[in-house]
Amino acid sequence: MVVLSAAAIMATTARTARAQSVEELRTLSLEDLTSIQVTTVSKSTEPLSDAPAAVYVISHDDIIRSGATTVPEMLRMAPNLEVVQINASSYAISARGFNVGDNASLSNKLLVLINGRSVYTPMFGGVYWDSIEVLPEDIDHIEVISGPGATLWGANAVNGVINIITRKSSDTQGGLLTFGAGNLEREVELQYGGRLAPDLTYRVHAEYQDFSANKQENGAGGGDGWSRPEGGFRMDWTPSSDTVSLQGDVYTANEDPSNYLSGRDVLASWQHQFQNGSSLQVQAYGDDEGRYTLGNSGFSVNTYDFEIQHSVTLAGINDVVWGVGERNFGYRFENTALQLVPPNADLNLANIFAQDTITITNRLKLTPGIKLEDEPYAGLQVMPGMRLAWKVTDSALFWSAVSRAVRSPTPVDETIREYLGTIDFLNGSRGFRPEVVTAYEAGARVQATARGSFSVSVFDNIYDDLRSIEPSSPVFFPLVFRNLLSGHVYGVELWGDFRVTDWWRLTAGFNIQHESFHYKPGTSGLGTLAFTADDPNHQASLRSSIDLGSKVTWDTSFRYIGALPLPAVPAYAEVDTRVGWKVMPSLELSVTGSNLLHPQHEEFFEDGETDNVPRSFYLAARWGF
Repeated sequence: MVVLSAAAIMATTARTARAQSVEELRTLSLEDLTSIQVTTVSKSTEPLSDAPAAVYVISHDDIIRSGATTVPEMLRMAPNLEVVQINASSYAISARGFNVGDNASLSNKLLVLINGRSVYTPMFGGVYWDSIEVLPEDIDHIEVISGPGATLWGANAVNGVINIITRKSSDTQGGLLTFGAGNLEREVELQYGGRLAPDLTYRVHAEYQDFSANKQENGAGGGDGWSRPEGGFRMDWTPSSDTVSLQGDVYTANEDPSNYLSGRDVLASWQHQFQNGSSLQVQAYGDDEGRYTLGNSGFSVNTYDFEIQHSVTLAGINDVVWGVGERNFGYRFENTALQLVPPNADLNLANIFAQDTITITNRLKLTPGIKLEDEPYAGLQVMPGMRLAWKVTDSALFWSAVSRAVRSPTPVDETIREYLGTIDFLNGSRGFRPEVVTAYEAGARVQATARGSFSVSVFDNIYDDLRSIEPSSPVFFPLVFRNLLSGHVYGVELWGDFRVTDWWRLTAGFNIQHESFHYKPGTSGLGTLAFTADDPNHQASLRSSIDLGSKVTWDTSFRYIGALPLPAVPAYAEVDTRVGWKVMPSLELSVTGSNLLHPQHEEFFEDGETDNVPRSFYLAARWGF
């Protein structure tokens, strides 16, 4: 199953109308009409209908029609994610549990990539969502996989992988100017794409966003407004059998009351297609990020990564992908209440992986794989996996998988020292081990009718060596990080897509999961489970996309999120809607309303950080030239 916008369906219909009648097109599935390809499941291009994983695709048109202007708000469309807003700039996002309270903005078991570049911070573990910005116009699609992906992507792909894939510069030629303003957000974007040679294209962009503070429960301002200027470029060169791209970004951000962010990144990739059908890909990137207060208290992290990947078909039945990589990151802590010992370090991670998709019959494939990583703190880690895909018919896929993944120790786990006044309060542990999951999954993706499809997956995850907080011996303080917690999470994920008419499409999602955690012998139980996971037992969503003629679109989404147990947050329901009007081919006006059911609501609780999410309205104009 895949979520596809009605606009994309209409565009594909227009392209193929010369070859097929309208009646013939109406009998095709949504996946046939759009030929959606995914790359994150197997690190090679394959049809979504053949991908043996719980993968959900958010298309470019879905993003534009939603009215979302930030990546976290775009991800609310994925029914296999838990997305909560903590304050004006912070979100907690996870898959299959493990959104946490005491460190919520860095839920640490979901790997996030942009064109294969990891934006998971190796410092604390997790993702700083306020440092991620990709223009909606530039996103081709977002692949959201719930379930481990460590066999290909390595440590920290424990409960899922998100890969944001941007459009080639050849797909964004010409200019685009966007203005937007509302009661919470102001934004201006300018982008231009051009051609330097028949096979060499480019684009450049600049953007400024300004966000007002959210509301506290008593109605007062949260004092957490923020602003972010950002710019970037991309170049694509496609000579003969090669594909070369170079892209980069730079940003700064000011967050009330006193935080300052800055970052820059550059990514280069080269892919060569050999005449025998095999391919070679080389990718390298650098990423520098700093987070400071106005008093120059904070930290910086510099990451440099180099990867080589080779894909080849052997004996006609073995599709092998393998590769090696090297990553170095250095950090620097300065004048912070949290100290690392030492405050500066350079750490290195090396890896090698291999995966073989074996064609047993035309409809049955077995995919074993393994990744070996030499972690800077934990040493050699082995992450194997096995997937079985059975294409029962052209419209039905059944799959199952078993895999092992780890969340690798961070400098904070190993070397942190936190003081409360003169008290040495919390220390890392040099013996901290990786957190481990053994995951069992099964699922089905079915095109049930010409107009409807669905995906269902079940999972059973067993966790060991989860992080706990223990008193040191023989004295109580300092507290130290240990691995004296285990866990068990199981559940069901379901989503579906139904095209009611040629101009009306419905998509729906539902998931339910059960979490249980157990302290091992010898633990103190000091660290409450809020330090580990605070997740709803269930959540549901429904989205409607309507084309009111050829110029007006109306999209509405409803979400229901169950109550959070610890810290307790009540269940809530909300509605977002957007109406877009194509005034002329080069100009679109739109109005978006978000969180319309309540003046404000709470989505999460983190002491000293949380405020309520208010109702908002946003007017925008997009002019292409």
